Amino acid sequence: MEDPEDPFGLLFAEASDGNLQNYIDQHHTSINISLRLKWYTQAAEAIQFIYQKGVIHSDLRPENFLLHTVAGNELDLLLCDFGGSTNGDIDGRHLPDARFFNPCLPPESTISTDIFSLGSIYYTIMTGHWPYRSPGPFESLEEMEKYQELVDDLFASKRSPPVDGLAARPVIQRCWTGEYSDLRALIEDQSWQFENDTISMHP
Repeated sequence: MEDPEDPFGLLFAEASDGNLQNYIDQHHTSINISLRLKWYTQAAEAIQFIYQKGVIHSDLRPENFLLHTVAGNELDLLLCDFGGSTNGDIDGRHLPDARFFNPCLPPESTISTDIFSLGSIYYTIMTGHWPYRSPGPFESLEEMEKYQELVDDLFASKRSPPVDGLAARPVIQRCWTGEYSDLRALIEDQSWQFENDTISMHP
């Protein structure tokens, strides 16, 4: 019988609202711009925090952000799934999926890997779909493989989806083009853009 006084063990919290990808799939048209901008900020701050601890995530995508609501804090973003992360000499030997990985980069886990992924996450938050992809699930494995090949080819040729009108659009573009070497510059740039942008959401 378990001893309630036993200090050993793990206690996991449950995210009340599932993961970001599923939430966007189900509620994209009703998500207000303030919430989307909060997710931008919380995503970047979460990644900056793990960098301060020497961790590179290596698998950033909307499924790996959870949403949790507590009194006074609606749908806060929480970073999860560190199974493929890199920390010092510990290499999780994982890279992001196509659309969240820059095929022009070496196949290794770096800060640049994560920052490129963040650009695609921002794009998904605002548009409701992945780069070069319409909303909705794949109908077959073949369709998924064709999409992965397409998006890799387009990013490899330095072609990215249009971001006109999206929140902090220069930030998204700079994530994809590798202009940020750290999260601090990205967060500062992003804050300035939020104050000065004319923002829209593209379907």
